[in-house]
Amino acid sequence: MPTLIKNIKELVGTRNESKPLRGAALREQPSIVDAWLLLEEAAISDYGSMSSIPASLANHPSIDATGCFVLPAWCDSHTHLVFAGSRENEFVDKIRGLSYAGINEKGGGILNSAKKLEQASEDELFNMAWSRLQEIARLGTAAVEIKSGYGLSLEGELKMLRVIKKLKERSSLSIKATYLGAHSYPEAFRNNHQGFIDLIIREMLPVIAHEKLADFIDVFCEKGFFSVEEMETICRAGMAYGLRAKLHVNQLNSIGGVAAGIGLNALSLDHLETMTPEDISLLGKSATIGTLLPSAAFFLRMGYQPARELIEEGAAIALASDYNPGSSPSGNMNLVISLACIQMKMLPEEAIQAATLNGAYAMGLGEETGSITRGKKANLLITRPIPSLAYLPYAFGTNLIDKVMINGEFIH
Repeated sequence: MPTLIKNIKELVGTRNESKPLRGAALREQPSIVDAWLLLEEAAISDYGSMSSIPASLANHPSIDATGCFVLPAWCDSHTHLVFAGSRENEFVDKIRGLSYAGINEKGGGILNSAKKLEQASEDELFNMAWSRLQEIARLGTAAVEIKSGYGLSLEGELKMLRVIKKLKERSSLSIKATYLGAHSYPEAFRNNHQGFIDLIIREMLPVIAHEKLADFIDVFCEKGFFSVEEMETICRAGMAYGLRAKLHVNQLNSIGGVAAGIGLNALSLDHLETMTPEDISLLGKSATIGTLLPSAAFFLRMGYQPARELIEEGAAIALASDYNPGSSPSGNMNLVISLACIQMKMLPEEAIQAATLNGAYAMGLGEETGSITRGKKANLLITRPIPSLAYLPYAFGTNLIDKVMINGEFIH
C-alpha cells in the first residue's frame, strides 16, 4: 500500500530535476511548507502543499508529521567502514604530540590496520562492518561509499572487497565500492615502490575486475605515500578496467594532486585540507566534485577545508564522514554537517545539500537518491519537532532524527 506522510512542517530538497550543485546554487534549497509526500513501491511518487492535496488522498491512512521536517537521507560518499579493529592507542599518541606521518613511520596508521585485517576472517570483518552499517543507517545515512585499502596485499584487498560486495547484496542501503589498494606501501615494498605498483596493476586489478568487486579506484596521493605520477599510473590502469577515479588529495600537502585528478576526470577529489589559491581555482572551474571531510580535520586537529573559498569559486562540494579507525572513527553525518557549519562557515542549506544531493553525485548515485524528486528512492529522514532547519546543525549534541526510511521501509 502507498505510504502518505501529511502535515509536514517543511519538505526539504524538492526538485523536479537534479544535478550537482555548484557555488551559490548550494544555498538555494527548494522546499514546501505544510506539505504532504506520497511514496509508492519504495519510490517518491508525488508531493505538494496540504492546501492542494488531491481529494483521493484526503482519507488515505497516513503518518502525521506535524512540527517535523522531512529531508532526503544522508549520502556519505567517503568511508573506510570495513576495518578489523580500533586504534585508540594512536589517539593517545596524537594527544602526546606524535604526528599522523610520525605514527605511520613507526608502523602505525594504515599499516596497523593492515596487520589487524590480515588476522581477521572474512566473516568477522563482515559482522563488524554490518554492525557499523546499521549504526550509520539509524543516524540517517541511506547511501554510502566504502573503500578497501587496509589489505595492502592481493588476499587482503580481495577479502575487504568481497565483504563490501556481501554488504551490497544484503543491505537496503545503496553502497558503492572503491578499490584503494594504493593506500600505503606495505613494509615489504617500502623501498620498492614500483614493485608494489606492479602488484596492483598486474595482479590485483585483473582479479578485482573479473569478480566485479569495485565501482571506483582511489589512490592516497601525498608526500610519503603515492606521488602524483604514481597516482596517474595506477588510475589509468584502473580506468582501463572501467574504474573511475575518486581520489585522496591535499590532506597534508599540495603536491599537484588536484590538477592531476582533474586531468584524470576524477569523479571526486577528497580531503582538500591543504589547498592553494590555484588548487581552489582549478577545482572551481572543473566538473569534479570536491569532497570535504571536516570530522577528519576535527579528529586530527588540522585546519579545516576552505569551504567558503571553494563555494565562491563555483566548485561543487560534498560532505562525507571519512569513517575509519585512524582519523575519523565516526560515521555520524549529523556531526559532519554541524562541523561544516560551525568550523567551515557553511550555511545550513549548503551543508545539508552537500551531504545529500552532492554526496549522492560524488558516488554516482545522483539519479536515484539525494533529493525529493519523483521517481527517486524513498530514502528519507523525519526529524523530531524542531523550530527550523538551522536547528539541525545548531543543536549538534542532540539526535534530532526521529525516523529513517530506506527504500520505502522504516528502519528500527
